[in-house]
Parts: sequence; C-alpha cells; structure tokens
Amino acid sequence: MPDFRQEFIEFAISHNVLRFGEFKTKAGRLSPYFFNAGLFNDGDSLCKIGQFYAKAILAAQLPFDMLFGPAYKGIPLVSAISITLSEIGNNYPFCFNRKEEKDHGECGSIVGSPLSGRVLIIDDVISAGISIRETVDFIREAGAKPCGVIIALDRMERGNEGLSAVQEIRKMYGIPVISIINLDNLMNYLQDRDDLVLNLRAIENYRAQYGVV
Repeated sequence: MPDFRQEFIEFAISHNVLRFGEFKTKAGRLSPYFFNAGLFNDGDSLCKIGQFYAKAILAAQLPFDMLFGPAYKGIPLVSAISITLSEIGNNYPFCFNRKEEKDHGECGSIVGSPLSGRVLIIDDVISAGISIRETVDFIREAGAKPCGVIIALDRMERGNEGLSAVQEIRKMYGIPVISIINLDNLMNYLQDRDDLVLNLRAIENYRAQYGVV
C-alpha cells in the first residue's frame, strides 16, 4: 500500500471520519464501518484531505482539464484539492453547482469556471451512484466531457445487479473511478492492528455477504 493510503486511513480514524461499530446503510444493511467525510470540518483537516485527494489524482495519471465538485460535499473538497494541486505546480480551473438555479446577479447554476473540456468529478463515497449519474448528465448538457471520478473510499459493495456502485458507473459511462482507498486497503491496514482485529473479522463477514471482487 503506498504510504499516503495508509496515512489517509490513520488520518480518517483519528478524526472519527472512519468509524467501526454497527451502522445502517442506505441499502438497509448493517455495516461494521462507516465513513463520513462531513467530519473533515476544520481548516487543518480540510487542507489534509485536499492533499490526499491530490496525491491519488497524480498517482492515477489521469488526464483532465478541470475539476467539478457536486453540491454540497463536493464544494469544499474541490476547493481544497484545487488549492493543493496549484501549490505543487498544477493549476486547474474548478467549479461547482448550485442546487437551485440563481435568477439574479451572475445567474445560472454553476459557480466558478465554465464547464469545458475533460472534467474530473470529485465526490466522497459512491453509494447508489445517483448523484454521479446526475452530475455526468449535468456536465454533458453543458457541452463538457466527464473523464473520471475520484472518491475517498470505494466500499467495493454489491449493488442491485451484482456490481458495485463504482463498477456500475464504469460500465454505464466508460469512465474510470479512482479512490484514495478501497476496502482492500482498509482490510490490509487492519491486519496489522491488533487493537482493531475484531473490526477486521466483522468486515470480512460483511464482505463475504455483500462484497464484490
């Protein structure tokens, strides 16, 4: 596991963003772990999450022209990522959308740079994939091309048709979905933590029931 992925897991656990226990998912499943990126909620943690996303983007070597952060969680994420990339010599335009179109001032539903060229979509976790589908349609309607998605965590969890939400997005749109970490990374990390071994067993059981390869 590249160092930044292990560091990200430790960072997420230390900020209570990645928690272990029993949590009900949108699909009604009882998951032994939960990831809530909304808890990266101060300047330091937002700066750090931007750095982790930037490292994963650069490691993937995916060509793109701009970044897009869907409202609402995508807004601080795309801002932090853009700043980090700029600081290391990669200055990209970015924008995000409003939930409701503005009819005064600058008007419209986009804040930031106009959508154009190859657009990399920023999100935290893909659950059912509904918001990503809406985002892809939104970008295409603006005349730009969605070229990929980056998320913090790929749960590698089966959806309604045997594929994970990430796999469904790849199949439907033919675009890559990059993640800072996935469930394999998390399980490998837990193997080396004696204090978290019970959580690993619970995740193994959950994955056997709901996971995908």
